Amino acid sequence: MRRRAFLTTTALAACVSARPLRAFAANSSATTTGTLHTVRGPIEVAQMGTTLVHEHVLVDFIGASRVSRSRYDADEAFRTILPHLVDVQKRGVKTLFECTPAYLGRDPLLLRRLSEASGLQIVTNTGYYGAAKDIAVPKHAYTETAAQLAARWTAEFRDGIEGSGIRPGFVKIGVDAAPLSAIDKKLAEAGALCHLETGLTLAIHTADGPAATEILEILHKGGVSPEAYVWVHSQNDKETGRRATAARRGAWVSLDGVGPQSLDAHLDAVVALFRDGSLGRVLVSQDAGWYHVGEAGGGSYRSHSYLFDTFLPALQKRGLTEADVRTLLVDNPARAFAVRRRPRSD
Repeated sequence: MRRRAFLTTTALAACVSARPLRAFAANSSATTTGTLHTVRGPIEVAQMGTTLVHEHVLVDFIGASRVSRSRYDADEAFRTILPHLVDVQKRGVKTLFECTPAYLGRDPLLLRRLSEASGLQIVTNTGYYGAAKDIAVPKHAYTETAAQLAARWTAEFRDGIEGSGIRPGFVKIGVDAAPLSAIDKKLAEAGALCHLETGLTLAIHTADGPAATEILEILHKGGVSPEAYVWVHSQNDKETGRRATAARRGAWVSLDGVGPQSLDAHLDAVVALFRDGSLGRVLVSQDAGWYHVGEAGGGSYRSHSYLFDTFLPALQKRGLTEADVRTLLVDNPARAFAVRRRPRSD
C-alpha cells in the first residue's frame, strides 16, 4: 500500500491496510445527528468526515494587551499556510479544528479565506486561554463575573465573531496546572454557563491530570455533563489510569500532540484506552501548524501530515483495525462536537 494513499473525502483518510469499505459500517457515525459551525457556515456533523480536532494555523504569544492583526501580513501568512492545508486535504481530511483562541492570534477572516482556497472545513472557537501563566487573558476577564464572560462567548455564537458573521464551533479554554487559579476556575465556570446556553463543546487545554479532575468537578457543580468536556493534552498526564477514569465518566480524552518526539507515548496511550474499552471516548490530533507571528516568515510551520504518514500505520501494527481508526478520526469527532446541550444527568 502506498503511504500517501487515501480513501475518499467521504470516508477515511488513510495509510491503512486495504480492506473493504463496508468494514466501516459496523462503526458508522450515521446515527450521529446535529450541526457544527465552520468558518463558511453550518454543516451537519455527518459531513465532517476525517477530522483533525486540535491544530493551529496562526498564533501570537505577545500577550493579550498587545496582540493585533497589524502585527502580521495576512497575505504572507496565507501564502505560507495554504500549501500545508492543501496537502492534508489531498490526504482525505475534510475538517480541521483551529484551536487558537481570542487574544492569542485568532483570525476568523484568514481562516475563512484558507478554508475557501483549500477546500477544508475549518472550525474556529470562542473562549479565553488561561494557560501559559495567563498571558492571553484580557483585563476584563479579571473583573467580570463568569456569567458576564459566558455572555460574551454566547454572543459570538449567536451573532458571529467581531461582525464577521463567522460563528464558533466550540469553546476553547486554557488552564494551568492544579490547583487551579482563581481566573482559571472562573474561565471553566464561564465555559459551563456558555455550554448550557449554546450547546458548544468545551475543549479545555489542561496542564495536568489533577487540573482535569478539578475541571470535571467544576462542570459537575455547574450542571454540565462530562460528555461536554474535551480534556485537551491528556497525553501529558503521567498517571495513565486517570485517562481511562475520565473516559468512563464520559469525558473526551484528547491525545493531541502526535509527533516524531512522542510517537511511542501516543501509541501506548491509544492502545491502553483501546484495551480498556474506552476507544469510543478518544480523540487524536497533532497540535501542528503554528505560523508564529513575530518570527520571520512565521517561523517553522509544522506539517499536519505526520499522523497519516507514520502514526496510523504504527497504530495498525499495534492491532487496531480500519474500523478503530475510523472511530478515532470520523465517528468520535462527530459525536464530541455536535452542537447540543449536555446537562448533568444526576
